[in-house]
Amino acid sequence: MSAPQQISTPERRIDLDWVRILAFGLLIFYHVGMLYVSWGFHIKSEHRLTWLEPVMLVLNPWRLSLLFLVSGVASRFMLGKFLGKYRLAAFARARSARLLIPLIFGMLVIVPPQSYLQIVESLGYPAGFADFYLQHYLAFSSQFCPNPCIVQPTWNHLWFIVYLWVYTIALVGVLSLWPAAADWIGERLAAALAGPWLLVLPCLLFAAWRLFLSPIFPSTHALFGDWYNHADYATAFLIGFLLAREDGIWRDIERQRWMALMIAAACFAVFILIYAGLFPRSPMLRWFAGSAYGCYQWVAMAAVLGFARRHLTADGPVRRYLTDAIFPYYIVHQTAIIMIAHALRGSGLSAGSEAAVVISATALTCVVSYEIARRVAWLRPLFGLRTVPRSVAGIAQQQPA
Repeated sequence: MSAPQQISTPERRIDLDWVRILAFGLLIFYHVGMLYVSWGFHIKSEHRLTWLEPVMLVLNPWRLSLLFLVSGVASRFMLGKFLGKYRLAAFARARSARLLIPLIFGMLVIVPPQSYLQIVESLGYPAGFADFYLQHYLAFSSQFCPNPCIVQPTWNHLWFIVYLWVYTIALVGVLSLWPAAADWIGERLAAALAGPWLLVLPCLLFAAWRLFLSPIFPSTHALFGDWYNHADYATAFLIGFLLAREDGIWRDIERQRWMALMIAAACFAVFILIYAGLFPRSPMLRWFAGSAYGCYQWVAMAAVLGFARRHLTADGPVRRYLTDAIFPYYIVHQTAIIMIAHALRGSGLSAGSEAAVVISATALTCVVSYEIARRVAWLRPLFGLRTVPRSVAGIAQQQPA
């Protein structure tokens, strides 16, 4: 019995490569911003920048959903590369290797300094990192309760990998029972989203999740019980997977990009005015805010995808380099941010100078980490890179996440 074969595919979505690169790249700036706003984060700068919160809220509702949508498209194209009776099993093994190996490595090596410095800054933990790692991080239980009460070991920012792997394996399970599901549902979904419904129907769905699930299941990124996030991210992942090959939908997204942008601006304006507390709180107002937030999620994603399809089509060495590098950057970036910010504590730098140092040093750390990892064969799979490097051919053929 012959093993499943991989075949090349002619699909190339350079625009989605760029979307993925830019979305992951924004994480560096977003997580640096988390040092300065009032929202919870592992450590905090001594400076507070209240004006930064509305700016970050421009990105917050849709940036992660967009990544899951792009990952859904990539997964559909990857699945098409496998032939044979056991192609689903081969696809599941390939995705598991590319996702779970970096996850385990990240949890054991990359993430621990984040937890250690969080405990140092919040509780004044007196012992060194080795003591923390052996006595607490590897305890496989809740530690330092009641505040901050961290379950150790943890995946912190690597939760995205966990969720993506779970959605992928669940999808493989469905396709093993109904092999034609992707094509059958995708064609009917594309028909349902024809014309103006492209901006309306997903908008209603994301708004429903925000209105009915978010108040009951606040975001935890803990996998179990995180039902609002699962509804949100799995919906985006499935939209990408099911519509990946529906060329008409992508042409409509490009055609309606300006309308999507205008609706996104209106929804965000409504949400931010309510968020700022300019109106008395009421149940009706919460419905308006939740609806505006959910609709903003989808139309903002549609606008990004539409403008990317129109303008981000240039290929070259930069795109090819970053397509390979951005996943290792993602693995490393948050630990770099936290360690650098902690080292600058008490330095007397202004907020702007401190942020500039954190951003620059984090970017340098990401570049150096990737350059080392891609040159050392045994390090490559730990950072989500193929064991044997090969040329990058676009989102259809190379998409680690």
